[in-house]
Amino acid sequence: MTLITVTGCASTKTQEATGEYFDDSVITGKINTLMVGDPDLKAREINVDTFKGVVQLSGFVNTRAESEKAAALARSITGVKSVKNNIRLK
Repeated sequence: MTLITVTGCASTKTQEATGEYFDDSVITGKINTLMVGDPDLKAREINVDTFKGVVQLSGFVNTRAESEKAAALARSITGVKSVKNNIRLK
């Protein structure tokens, strides 16, 4: 007796999200580019993740002003729906 398992590829909302993932990676890239180009931010200590237009910032900075600036840069990008700022002060 042979048992065959077939995995289907039904269209779901998660498959629809393929374009969203592309947009998310573009958003993340643009934010990282802005941060690297900003002399006041230590971009290598800030992590940027984007999922469905929601940006999450994490990492460490020296001042609250740096944290707020990073969040403002993220909000300035087209396609960003909201920013979760989880950056911590050193």
